[in-house]
Amino acid sequence: MWKLPTPVFGYVLAVDVLALVAVAATAGLVPITSQSTLWCGLILAGEIVHLEAAQRIERIRELAADGRPHMHLQSIWIFAGLLLLPPPLATLVIVVSYAHSWYRVYKRRGVVHRKVFSGATVILACTAAGGVLSAGTGGHVAPYVPYLDGFGGMTALLMSGIVYFGLNYVLVILAIVLSNPGKPPRQAFGNPSDVLIVLAAVGVGCGIALVMTVRPWLLPVLMVTPVALHIGLLLPQFQAAARTDSKTSLLAPEFWVQLARAELARAAELSSTAGVLMIDIDHFKTIDDSNGHLAGDEVLRAIAAVVQGSVRGGDYVGRFGGDEFVVLLPGATSVEIVAIADRIRTAIAGIEVPVPVVRPGKPEVITGLTASIGAAVYPETAKEYTILLQAADDAVFAAKEAGRDRVVLAGSHTELIRPEIPDVL
Repeated sequence: MWKLPTPVFGYVLAVDVLALVAVAATAGLVPITSQSTLWCGLILAGEIVHLEAAQRIERIRELAADGRPHMHLQSIWIFAGLLLLPPPLATLVIVVSYAHSWYRVYKRRGVVHRKVFSGATVILACTAAGGVLSAGTGGHVAPYVPYLDGFGGMTALLMSGIVYFGLNYVLVILAIVLSNPGKPPRQAFGNPSDVLIVLAAVGVGCGIALVMTVRPWLLPVLMVTPVALHIGLLLPQFQAAARTDSKTSLLAPEFWVQLARAELARAAELSSTAGVLMIDIDHFKTIDDSNGHLAGDEVLRAIAAVVQGSVRGGDYVGRFGGDEFVVLLPGATSVEIVAIADRIRTAIAGIEVPVPVVRPGKPEVITGLTASIGAAVYPETAKEYTILLQAADDAVFAAKEAGRDRVVLAGSHTELIRPEIPDVL
């Protein structure tokens, strides 16, 4: 944060301080009861379960939105908290939401001051929206739901949703514009269709708040809605945007490159590390020629599955070419990178792929697959994406020249060979 340009630093600090002032000013407006504590616990439980279920797609969406507002569905639980909870507990929901997403969803790779700033903008948005709700309900303070009735209640609820979204959006846009003075301000607005995500979240949040006051036992049923929005709507939208490979369901090459560049920029900002693996299937052309392209496709799908299953939760696996795969390993050290690469190599060696259409004299199951894997480490091997990827690619050729079925770490003599041969470190 201290490295930010002076205007950006001043703006971020001002928003953070205003959020603290808002928390202090609203802390004593209404007492915390056992009922509100129970509601808070239910909202926090729903929020955590929701993010855990959708963390992979949310992590990719957040990284891909770098430089633009990230529209997320956490507002479902935050807006429900606004409608039901005393301000201190509503603030607790916001803090837990952002802390949990930073730790579990973004694997502690998010820039902390940005997450704090985002949480501060939401606190200010909730404070302003709470003022609208209080005015619309005759001066009442949370819970607001029992007093939102008729046309006046609907109007107050609608206006509070607009204020909640609008203030949060404007504060974030200003930060992006100030941080990118050389870029057209229009780019900071992001995709207009993403606004619908927040509007949907506000609507679902209203439904959750209403259910919790009338029939709280229905909350587990209603919790299906946020997860369905993530998996049933955002995931197909993500796939339809040419971001996944149709054959293997891994990240498409162009999108993997986009994420890799963004992650390396984040690693530079965090003074962290990252690893790149280039995986090349040994003698894949022979598999295609001997067993047919349908069998080759099955082999690619099987390898994609074991590679995805061999990496960590926050890693990004993509298909890079015909029989080449790439893996981005945020925050990994050279030792971890080599260990993960060898785990992938071992998993590939254990694959058994049934042949869809067996040719005369050919086996019904393809076994004995091997892979040559090149690894490179940021910033140890290189600090620029193109050079880093080239180093990993060169390491693949070194692995092939050394006999295949092994891992070579670029820029060193670290090499993992077949299991029966001792590691050379």
